[in-house]
Amino acid sequence: MINRAFVRVLMTSAALAAGALLTGCNSDQVALATSAKANQPVPPKLVATIAEKDMDTQSPILVRVFKQEAELEVWKQDRSGRFALLKTYPICRWSGDLGPKVREGDRQAPEGFYSINPSQMNPQSAYYLSFNTGYPNAFDKALGRSGSQLMVHGDCSSRGCFAMTDEQIAEIYALGRESFFGGQRAFQFQAYPFRMTPVNMARHRNNPNMPFWRMIKEGYDHFEVTRQEPKVDFCEKKYVFDAQKPPGATHDPVFDASAKCPAYVVPDEITAAVRDKQQADEAEYAKLVAKGTPVAKLNTGIDGGMNPIFANRVPGASTGLSDAGEAPGLSLANFTPAPGTIPGHVNPPRAPGADEVAAMPASAAPAPVAAPSTRVAAVSAPEKPSFMSSLARKVGIGGNAAADTTAATAKPESRTAEAKPSEVKPAPKPVAAKPAETRQAAARPPFKPATSDAPATTASAPAQTQTALVSGAVPVLQSNSFDSRFAGFK
Repeated sequence: MINRAFVRVLMTSAALAAGALLTGCNSDQVALATSAKANQPVPPKLVATIAEKDMDTQSPILVRVFKQEAELEVWKQDRSGRFALLKTYPICRWSGDLGPKVREGDRQAPEGFYSINPSQMNPQSAYYLSFNTGYPNAFDKALGRSGSQLMVHGDCSSRGCFAMTDEQIAEIYALGRESFFGGQRAFQFQAYPFRMTPVNMARHRNNPNMPFWRMIKEGYDHFEVTRQEPKVDFCEKKYVFDAQKPPGATHDPVFDASAKCPAYVVPDEITAAVRDKQQADEAEYAKLVAKGTPVAKLNTGIDGGMNPIFANRVPGASTGLSDAGEAPGLSLANFTPAPGTIPGHVNPPRAPGADEVAAMPASAAPAPVAAPSTRVAAVSAPEKPSFMSSLARKVGIGGNAAADTTAATAKPESRTAEAKPSEVKPAPKPVAAKPAETRQAAARPPFKPATSDAPATTASAPAQTQTALVSGAVPVLQSNSFDSRFAGFK
């Protein structure tokens, strides 16, 4: 029997050879394919869990994130063909408020359904590793929404992204990479404001985003009842899930996010199961409203959230907008130590009442505290598109607009926006506080063990980064200048 690793080497070699034939041999690009951090194997402990759940290491995955709970779930297809929950990761930091991203620079992390293909995987991220969420999708564009470089990445620092620890993103990146090796062309990324339960819907019933949330809850319900990745389309500036051609039609319906919806049907078994779930949810929702379930506050001014697993380990930190609500959530006892390195520059959400403390008279004010520094990304010279990018485009994989803007060695994600003072939300200003200091961000460490196998530490200064590219990942063209590329970011 041929060893699976040997088969994988043969497949990789074939891809390299094909890339050389299509784009010409580039020794620098071939060298990038040997990136250590982007080629870390799935940790043995997680491999054992995959086997216990009757899954294969290279079977398809699906990712869901929940802002309020500050959790990221990785689901994986088992041998029955259905998706099952593999692992839940606490999110170290997310920014903005509950609700979708609307415009460039609003600090919002996206909400909705997105598709992640190999070209969106960034092994050269200045935030250790990352993947581009694919925002804006066709629905977002139809509404005129703007923004770019919305990532899931490491470094526990966010301006419109979902930030994990380096060890966590290494593990998530490895799971995505293996699914591509197994033949998955793209995995689905579902981003929600909270778990779409009757309790949460009742708590947020007065939120102006509720019509949008009810629309994406339809896709949430499709996945909950089928445990299959819902097929996503857009028409009339709305989401459509699991649409098929009607009986007697000879062609599949063609969807356009800004155009009238074509004729389509949803399979009866899915329609019935979703209807039953929604009727039960609405009945519970009505009971909660009738008994006066408190409504969540709007416009709190708090910037994003942090999972309690991390907030409890950062002096003076709060969880911000993150609240497990009625969900059991992740247990603190299961994360001793924390799931990865919490960097010394972490900037947790502002605690409620911080503004009042800042407004106290000098005699009653606490000791002055220096304002957090602004970290400015270092930008390196643009690189040529990699051979795997060219290969992916020639065989029809990837190449969407969001993916094509993924940065190579620059810090392309959330923290780059901090370079523009007009978009930085200042911290509460205590008496005699020092002005913000601008400094060059340190590069990320080249390699870290995965969260399953390594103890956690708190870092004060990251080490030097390694610029590398793996098969199935694409560095992306940069703009002409720092200002044009990064100003007004997120």
